[in-house]
Amino acid sequence: MFITKDPEVEQMKMMVRNYVEKKVEPYAQQIEDDDKIPQHVIDEAKELGLFGLSIPEEYGGIGLNTVGKAIILEQLGRTHNGFVSLISAHTGIGSTGLVQLASPYLKEKFLPSLASGKKIAAFALSEPGAGSDATNLSTNAVKHGGKWLVNGTKHFITNAPIADVFTVFAVTDKEKGAKGGITAFLIEKGFPGFTVGKVDKKMGLRGSYTAQLIFDNCEVPDENVIGEVGMGYMSALKILGEGRVGLAARAVGSCDKLIEMSTAYAKERIQFGKPIADNQAIQWMLADMATETEAARMLTLKAAHMIDNGEKAIKEASMAKLFASDVFNRVADKAVQIHGGMGYVGEYPIERFYRDARITKIYEGTNEIQRLIIARKLLEA
Repeated sequence: MFITKDPEVEQMKMMVRNYVEKKVEPYAQQIEDDDKIPQHVIDEAKELGLFGLSIPEEYGGIGLNTVGKAIILEQLGRTHNGFVSLISAHTGIGSTGLVQLASPYLKEKFLPSLASGKKIAAFALSEPGAGSDATNLSTNAVKHGGKWLVNGTKHFITNAPIADVFTVFAVTDKEKGAKGGITAFLIEKGFPGFTVGKVDKKMGLRGSYTAQLIFDNCEVPDENVIGEVGMGYMSALKILGEGRVGLAARAVGSCDKLIEMSTAYAKERIQFGKPIADNQAIQWMLADMATETEAARMLTLKAAHMIDNGEKAIKEASMAKLFASDVFNRVADKAVQIHGGMGYVGEYPIERFYRDARITKIYEGTNEIQRLIIARKLLEA
């Protein structure tokens, strides 16, 4: 097997499982009803270090590698997906660019407060006219003295209404485009010319907020450039690759929870004088759910392992995201079918998982884009 168990990660895995079951899950329906995560749930997550999963220990984080982070995100995926989205967007694409590409100045200034959860991070690439086609950005940045002036609009940005720092991608050389003409900037809440739009009303992921970002001659200091000027698109691909592994891990955790709930329900639900678990149709659904979930877990861990080994895992990360999100949707659908009418009622978690599953095939690169990436990598060989 390509994964070696780390005793410290295993210990943290059980600690997070316990936290999810005892401190988050009891409030899952409240999150759904109020569209808000209770502050005490967030505070307990901070105390466990969940906001600093991938931030190095020298900056106050836990410093997990990609495999370790995937294992923890899998546990978080077992509960309300809106809550998990808040944390994973922060620890994943929100802060990965800073950890891997930022200057020592930016790391010292922001990583400790991000690790503690005092500040929240977000990632801003998508635009009204540039979603799947991330090379077609219209947001631009022009150097003006010791600052950059950023103009444009980003949308569907997770954590936007609550974030303090944003990794924002803008065109700095239109002629070069994606090949040397896009730059990543760290933009802080409160910068002149920067405003956050109204919160989007979504189908699912209650408690996790998205909104537009509007830049109108937003002034960004030159020292807030992340990585090299012009290399932002390549940085985005790297950040998104790791983010897709995290998303896949979350989906696997949700599948595990759905299988557990469906198995328990099938044993206790009596129809025609016997548990529905005795019916072959139900047994086959459970078997397919479990088999596909295990396959998704292996794809996810393989991609994570490759990243930790310094290997290019673009194809494998896309495979993990594509397959795990598709499996999540299929497992959620079967879970609803097994639960029947109870699976369609809003006060039970099955219905919530079913709605929350749908976005996983869209964000951080649609599954159609993942198929294109996989095919192109195959054709390059």
